Amino acid sequence: MSENKKPDPNAWKELLIGKSEKVQQAIINHHKGYNCAQAVACAFAEDLGRSEKEVFEIMEGFGLGMGSMTTCGAVSAMAAVAGMKESDGNLEKPASKKTSYKAAKAMIDEFQKKNGSIICSEIKGIVDGKKTGKILRSCDGCVEDAATIVEKYLEQGVE
Repeated sequence: MSENKKPDPNAWKELLIGKSEKVQQAIINHHKGYNCAQAVACAFAEDLGRSEKEVFEIMEGFGLGMGSMTTCGAVSAMAAVAGMKESDGNLEKPASKKTSYKAAKAMIDEFQKKNGSIICSEIKGIVDGKKTGKILRSCDGCVEDAATIVEKYLEQGVE
């Protein structure tokens, strides 16, 4: 008689092996219950001069593809990071939008190229509310990819 083995609830920790500290933190955040957007953006909060709590609150509505399985939360986090990094914060005469857009676009394009989509439902293999069986990437994978892309952007900028 064979035993039914339960999946190891800690198997995800293998994802941490060989990853940078920031990518590990994003994956850990996701497994603490942060949504994909929170997991990625909060891993970089300190680098952006923000509190983790502030970033956590701001990013909450971007999870689950903005709550509607549209733009992936991890992708939304990349755009938010671009804005937090590039914005001049000038409320009277903002002049940094083009730079923010360029950074966001470069990161999003890289994510799209790697994963084949930036749309949560497509990545999860759901079309018109039905599972297709063709999952492009796990949420952990999306978090990992976005955190890796953000880390590279913060270290090297965009070309």
